[in-house]
Amino acid sequence: MESLLVILARLAEDDDAPAASFFDQFLPPIVKFWGELPGLAQAGIAIVVAIITAKLVGWLLAGIVARWVGKTKTTLDDQFVQLMRGPIFMVVLLIGLASAAALAGMPPKVLEITTALLKTIGIVVLVIFSIRASRLILDALSKKRDHYQLIQARTVPLFYNASMLLIIGAAVYFLFLAWKVDPTAWLASAGIIGLALSFAAKDSLANLFAGAFILADAPYKIGDFIILDSGERGEVTNIGLRSTRLLTRDDIEITIPNSVMGNTKIINESGGPYEKERIRVRVSVAYGSDVDKVEELLLGIAVSHPEILEDPEPRVRFRTFGESGLDLELLSWIREPIHRGRLRHLLFKEIYKCFADEGIEIPYPKRDVYLHGSIERSSGE
Repeated sequence: MESLLVILARLAEDDDAPAASFFDQFLPPIVKFWGELPGLAQAGIAIVVAIITAKLVGWLLAGIVARWVGKTKTTLDDQFVQLMRGPIFMVVLLIGLASAAALAGMPPKVLEITTALLKTIGIVVLVIFSIRASRLILDALSKKRDHYQLIQARTVPLFYNASMLLIIGAAVYFLFLAWKVDPTAWLASAGIIGLALSFAAKDSLANLFAGAFILADAPYKIGDFIILDSGERGEVTNIGLRSTRLLTRDDIEITIPNSVMGNTKIINESGGPYEKERIRVRVSVAYGSDVDKVEELLLGIAVSHPEILEDPEPRVRFRTFGESGLDLELLSWIREPIHRGRLRHLLFKEIYKCFADEGIEIPYPKRDVYLHGSIERSSGE
C-alpha cells in the first residue's frame, strides 16, 4: 500500500503525465492523510482492501470466467474454475494480511514469525488445491483412453500417489524456505537416512516397487476375480502400494504382499477381451442311452435358462467312454465369474430332474463279486 502511494506521488511530480492535473489536486492530500495514520489503522485498511480484492476476484471467477468456460463442451474447465475460487480468495487475503503485518509496526522477530505463519497457511492451501486439481485432471484424462493410453483407470492410483509425493515434497521444500531453514543439510541427511532405511525395510520396498509395477502392468484390476497359484480365489477389492486384498466367496478378506503377487502365477477369470466365463457341467449316462436325445436335452436346459448367454451359444461335447457310462460335457457361458458356483448348482438340478422325467439313467459304479470258495463247497455237497 505504501509503495503504491510512493509511485503515485512520483507520477504527480511528472508534469508530462496525462493525469498530472488529477494527481496535483487529489494525491498530495491522500499521501499526507496516509502518512499521518497510525500503523494499526494502515494495517486495518490493508486488510479491508485485501478482503474487497479477494471478493472481487471471486466474483470475476464466478461470473465472467465461469460463464465463459461454461460455453465449452467439456466440464473440466468448469470444475477447475469452481475449485480455484476458495484458494484464490485465501491467497489474496493472506497477501493482504502480510502487508497489514508489515504496516502494523511489529517488532522484527514477531513480524518474521507472523510472515512465516502466513506463508505456511498459504502453502497448505495451495497443497490442498494442487492435490484436488491433480486428481480432477487425472480422472478426466483417464476417461479419454483413445488419446492418453498411459493414463487409464487401472493406472490412475499410481499417478495419484506419484503426484501426491511430488506435491508434498515441494511443499516441504517451500516450508523450509518460509521459515528460513537451509534445506541442503536436511536433504543430505534425508539421503543418508533413506539409504539406511532401504536396507532395514527391503521387504517393504520390494512390496512398494511391486505395487507400482502391478498398477502399471495391470495383470488384474479392482473388481476382477483371480485365482492364485496357491488356490485362493476371490475378487480384488484393493490394490495398494504394499499389498493386494482379495474377498473370497466366503466373505473372508485375504491380504497378500505385492512382492508375492508379482512373483506368482495368477489366473484372471475376468481378464481377456470380455468378462464372460465358460462353465463346464460334466454328466454321464448309461451305455445304451440315445446320445442325440441327451445332447438335445442338455442344450434345451442351457438355452432355456435366463442367465445363460446366447452368444456364444451353449454346446455339448461327447468326451469319452467311461468305465460305467458315456461322459458328456455341457459348455455354456455366463456374464460374470461371480455367478459360476450358483449357476452350476442350478444346471445340475435341472439336468437331474430332466433325466429322471425322460427315463435316462445316470450310471454309478457297479461291481460283481464272485465267491469261488462258496461255489466249490456247494458243488461238493
